[in-house]
Amino acid sequence: MELGEKIRRLRLRHGLTQEELALRCDLSKGFISQLERDLTSPSIATLMDILECLGTDLKTFFDDEQEEKIVFSQQDIYESKDPDRGTTISWLIPNAQKNEMEPILLELAPGGATVLDNPHAGEEFGYVLQGGVVIELGHKQYKAKKGEGFYFRPEAPHRILNVTKQTARLLWVSTPPSF
Repeated sequence: MELGEKIRRLRLRHGLTQEELALRCDLSKGFISQLERDLTSPSIATLMDILECLGTDLKTFFDDEQEEKIVFSQQDIYESKDPDRGTTISWLIPNAQKNEMEPILLELAPGGATVLDNPHAGEEFGYVLQGGVVIELGHKQYKAKKGEGFYFRPEAPHRILNVTKQTARLLWVSTPPSF
């Protein structure tokens, strides 16, 4: 596994943004971004500082003797709530960023919406488990309700909205990982 990916996973596990981690380590957000994408390497002293801010040490960080996990439970799920947007995102697979796809469980309160995502390479798939949503793709809107799925290539700005009076829940899978 790449050093940057391991740091990114640790940062997300602690619920920190790149900027928050950078501030705690007295580094720039740009350096953290480049580090997580393996575009730069830290000195040992800087790595030790970063790991300390992330609650671990060199030995634990580099201990790779764990067997790859196949089945994930409720304890593995990382959840992020944004009350202003009315969204709850649950990352179902904690290390999905290293994979080719990333499944999440998305919950949208009535009137809730995801952040408008810019066009990018890949594919997006969703399956509505509860309620109904509107998929905004460029200047077009598509409705999907419970029991319906959607699939698109994200070649235009896109987001998902809940325009109903009921909470919407959906399984959403992105490739490559982008959540």
